[in-house]
Amino acid sequence: MIRFQDLKPGDFVIAEFEGQKWEGTVVELNREDKEICVETDVQQFWFKPEQLSGIPLSDEQLIRLGFIRQPDENNSIKYLKGAFRVFVPEKNNFSNLEIWYREDRRSLTQPITVHELQNHYNQMTKVELTRN
Repeated sequence: MIRFQDLKPGDFVIAEFEGQKWEGTVVELNREDKEICVETDVQQFWFKPEQLSGIPLSDEQLIRLGFIRQPDENNSIKYLKGAFRVFVPEKNNFSNLEIWYREDRRSLTQPITVHELQNHYNQMTKVELTRN
């Protein structure tokens, strides 16, 4: 489940209905009824927060978001998108990362999801993080 207040239009999430799961994009928030409109490859539909979950951040997801992978000889990886950086100290271990943009540097000591990275990116750069 994703907390309603953690979502914004443009966030990528997984929506579940009657056992089916779809990856989709948050289109609209209905604050009065606490419902989230998510567009999937099938259609747009309104979901409750308990029907949504985050997409775990991974190498594949970062590449889909347009980051360029830059391996290091120390088994670490840096992902680049313009001046924004995601540093993964241990290859394929996304439970401990560092992100930075110019002077703003953040250490994250637990796994995050794609929509959480989108929110950090937006706070730091003032630009939406979208897929190419």
